[in-house]
Amino acid sequence: MIPYPTLSTTLEVNPIEYSNRSYNMSTKQIQGFVDGLEALRQSIAKRIGTQRFDHPIYSFSYGIDWRSLIGQPPEYYRPEAKRMIEESLLQDDRILEVSNFKFEFGIRSCSIGFNVQSIFGNYRESMEVPA
Repeated sequence: MIPYPTLSTTLEVNPIEYSNRSYNMSTKQIQGFVDGLEALRQSIAKRIGTQRFDHPIYSFSYGIDWRSLIGQPPEYYRPEAKRMIEESLLQDDRILEVSNFKFEFGIRSCSIGFNVQSIFGNYRESMEVPA
């Protein structure tokens, strides 16, 4: 008699866990590793500095679509940038809350600052993006 394979019908879903270890980067060299809040800061800088949909190595939910905001009036830019930043960063289970946004518009750019509350502590992140 020929043995028939049995198929398992159980489905197991494993949530994505983000690494809490990164390289220790400075402006001159990469040396050693960092973890905790510093690793999270690097992850946040990478996520908000990556143009969404441009790099096939990342999923479509990684990064922020800054190009869609260029040329928009501040009344549209503020809530949409806030939504996109929150949507992108809150995917990381180490981040608890993103709050206290502050926008300063220049001629061709916008300075954005916000607080990040994480499991490692709190800090203020700021960046300048095209407007």
